Amino acid sequence: MMDLANLSPLLTALLVLGGLALIFGAVLGFAAVRYKIEGNPIVDQIDALLPQTQCGQCGHPGCRPYAEGIANGEEINKCPPGGQETINELASLLGVEAPELDAEHGSESELPKVAYIREDECIGCTKCIQACPMDAILGAAKQMHTVIADECTGCDLCVEPCPVDCIDMIEVPVTLGSWKWKLPSEPSKDPNIIATDADAEGDAA
Repeated sequence: MMDLANLSPLLTALLVLGGLALIFGAVLGFAAVRYKIEGNPIVDQIDALLPQTQCGQCGHPGCRPYAEGIANGEEINKCPPGGQETINELASLLGVEAPELDAEHGSESELPKVAYIREDECIGCTKCIQACPMDAILGAAKQMHTVIADECTGCDLCVEPCPVDCIDMIEVPVTLGSWKWKLPSEPSKDPNIIATDADAEGDAA
């Protein structure tokens, strides 16, 4: 049996290590609070309105960088996946006029799309896996790949890298489970109607 003489140095070492861990933990906790970098609230609000497809069609690597660009004065009409509805919501948030979607960045699709890999033609090159910003493609080198439809945002970034052109973007039909009522982004501003008519119009919507 280990005697107390041999056990004492071990206990001392454990106590010292525990004390140091507490001290360093307290220092790190204080530093995290003291030097916390506050985010820009307007960037968070803009980012919440963007579709989070991370498609890069706006010229940024993702929705968050584009939100930061908009907060710094960039145009709000560079997001094809969000379409005119998102542009209108951004304009309402920022108090500016809503421009039309910039066609240089793509066109708006009436229905959402997901990628579909024709699996019998797939050669397992993994290039689509590397291009997908959402990790929505399963597969391995020289093995068949497939898309996780529920994770796919329809960004179509996987289409161009495919060397055998076996990826299609297919429209997702609207069902009772996915259908959403689109509310107007702001009350009617038609000068030809009176306030009670505007209220009635809002109630009807």
